[in-house]
Amino acid sequence: MTDIEFMDRAEKLLLAIEQRCDQINETTDADLDSQRSGGMVTITFANSSQIVINLQKPLHEVWMAAQSGGYHYRFDGAAWQDTKGGAEFFAELSRDASAQSGLSLVFA
Repeated sequence: MTDIEFMDRAEKLLLAIEQRCDQINETTDADLDSQRSGGMVTITFANSSQIVINLQKPLHEVWMAAQSGGYHYRFDGAAWQDTKGGAEFFAELSRDASAQSGLSLVFA
């Protein structure tokens, strides 16, 4: 993957996260606050816990930090997959956002 391809795919991922946070706020009582700063999105929950997603451009990876730990994802041609466990990014984000919010939240 070239740097340009990485940035295109990664920017789409960050935009999808922001848009889904907005949708969740419109349809649930989750009260998510998503803030974007360059290549980083911070999701803050009502209990003040956070999930931080940021781009690691030189490595062509997306990193996520949540209460459950830190994760690294690479695009495999179809989806962003965890470099260690192979789990898909949005499945992991949904799991961690649900745990931190106390609600069943789905990101896709």
